[in-house]
Amino acid sequence: MFLSRLTALAVTACLSLAGIAHAKDTLYFSAIPDDDETRLAERFGAVADYLSQELDVPVEFVPVKSYPAAVTAFRNDQVQLAWFGGLSGVQARLLVPDARAIAQGDEDQSFVTYFIANTETGLTESEGFPEAARGMSFTFGAKTSTSGRLMPEYQIREQTGEAPEEFFGRVGFSGDHAQTLRLVASGAWQVGALNFTVYDQAVTEGAPEVETAKVIWKTPPYPDYNWTIRGDVDARWGEGFADRVQAALIGMTDPALLAAFPRNAFVPATNEDYAPIEAVGRQLDLLE
Repeated sequence: MFLSRLTALAVTACLSLAGIAHAKDTLYFSAIPDDDETRLAERFGAVADYLSQELDVPVEFVPVKSYPAAVTAFRNDQVQLAWFGGLSGVQARLLVPDARAIAQGDEDQSFVTYFIANTETGLTESEGFPEAARGMSFTFGAKTSTSGRLMPEYQIREQTGEAPEEFFGRVGFSGDHAQTLRLVASGAWQVGALNFTVYDQAVTEGAPEVETAKVIWKTPPYPDYNWTIRGDVDARWGEGFADRVQAALIGMTDPALLAAFPRNAFVPATNEDYAPIEAVGRQLDLLE
């Protein structure tokens, strides 16, 4: 009887210790690399500290090299939370059962892509699609970027009735938005498409690239970036953990932290908000 009680107490103690260790498991998050790696680490290190304090669990930012790598890390449980673009978020949620979008930037409810052109082209801003860019060289951003590829390609097809390769003389992919701005500013590409927040931030910072790369057209709005969380986090960190993460993100009000994205604020999001992105992704054969 005595030994049985000791055994029971020992098992209970082990379970309790395991529970404590489990509760303190590190939450890993990542973000699509829409900027260079050094800036991303600077941007998201402080966000990790904020989330760790709010959630009372260790939180670490995990940099990745590409948009597909961010989706793969999420699928493989190398990260449990990620700051995705509209398309990469859809891709990730399709791969992970019960994964859900929990927050988006206030600006992401009506996001736009800027088409920019080197000033040597003579192209200027207009309300209508820049038909005068026909035959010029054009660069997208990353191949699976919502604002740098998906929606600009969709609009090119909608506005011209032609594929990008048919309308433009040469088409390429820069890899990220900041690189698109640099390449168009240098004249390596005559025209490009990029995330409007990256360009606006460059204007705010007085970046020299905006002197030779000017906005010539803005797409109609669409939903874009989002925080997506795996469906198994409640089982690992306790019931309601995903809701706590959502509350922490929506409660992020420090301008310095929000500038990492950059966003004015975060608001609730759901998977259904991105149904239009999924529809366009399937239409362009960018989703399996």
